[in-house]
Amino acid sequence: MDRVARKTCCGETMLFVIVCTMLSIRLTNAKAGIVASFVFGDSIVDAGNNNFLPRSLATAKGLPNGIDFPTRGAAHPTGRFTNGVTIADLIGRFLGLTSFAPPVLSPSTKGSSLLQGVNYASGGAGILNETGRFFIQIIPMDKQISYFEENVKEIEGLLGVEKTKEFFANSLFSITVGANDFMGNYIFPVRTTVDKDLTPEQYYQKLLGTYKGQIERLYAAGARKLVIANVPLIGCTPYLRSLNLENPGNCSTEANNLAQGFNARLKSLLQQLNEELPGAWLLYADAYGITSEVIYNYESYGFSNAEKACCGLVGKDKGVIPCRLPFMRMCDSRDEYFFWDPYHPSQTACNIIASEFFQGSRFISPFNIRQLASL
Repeated sequence: MDRVARKTCCGETMLFVIVCTMLSIRLTNAKAGIVASFVFGDSIVDAGNNNFLPRSLATAKGLPNGIDFPTRGAAHPTGRFTNGVTIADLIGRFLGLTSFAPPVLSPSTKGSSLLQGVNYASGGAGILNETGRFFIQIIPMDKQISYFEENVKEIEGLLGVEKTKEFFANSLFSITVGANDFMGNYIFPVRTTVDKDLTPEQYYQKLLGTYKGQIERLYAAGARKLVIANVPLIGCTPYLRSLNLENPGNCSTEANNLAQGFNARLKSLLQQLNEELPGAWLLYADAYGITSEVIYNYESYGFSNAEKACCGLVGKDKGVIPCRLPFMRMCDSRDEYFFWDPYHPSQTACNIIASEFFQGSRFISPFNIRQLASL
């Protein structure tokens, strides 16, 4: 074997040893048994993927977005649609993970970095591929899962098939999606097919049939511990409050009723899949329940406002124009606002929601994420 060949062989062997050592440390020392977090969904948990989509209209590239994100030096936006970290970031932190799952579209998210988990979420995305077309360029759920399937092959190349199965069995998979399928499709169909012609029940079945296939794809690729959030109290976002022409400033009863109808059927679907998918655990995270609890009792949770956006423009609740223009100002006390912008919770609100999903019992079933991690 010549010198070049020996160097190449030694280099590949050393890389394999390093990767296996990293995995061994993660499997041995990860707090509560979770070694990585794989995040799917929409802007509630997007970690900056849309920043890498040059034509996307759904971005959070400018301050004050990210003003409270933990970073060295001056504050800067990360592509997260909030003032700091997201619910998915916080759950990863509670699990003891040492870094946030990086966006899949980042050029650095490759090779051994995949072992820290990956964030596939995209602002504007929905269960249906046609949802979010208004934003020109996003990553729908089907495409997010395709990216994950590609990453599975990369990880198998690093670890081998059996070690990869073990790695995924000790990873957390979370999905936060569905709100845009109502807010940006069924209720306000912009650049989408005319799903408004469907009855609510027909639309629920269209969504759930697609969603079931997506969850089964994740399972087939190795996901075993899944947390699936339902649709939150979308009718009480500053956006839908501002567009409520019949009762200006009030919650949209239509939107909340649609969310509740979908959520009831989603819960039944997850119960069915828990029985049908061997070795899988699917948790139902009641985002609607926890957001209702906090918004309707906001003062008990330390908020002074649960109606207006801290950063937004136009309308009684600053709910029409999102926080993305350079001249936009935020509220004085952002920790006291439930909503950061017309659609998304503030970092303080995210912390309350994440804490409940991680260690609570009222808004997650059949048990919480801490208990799931120990299985």
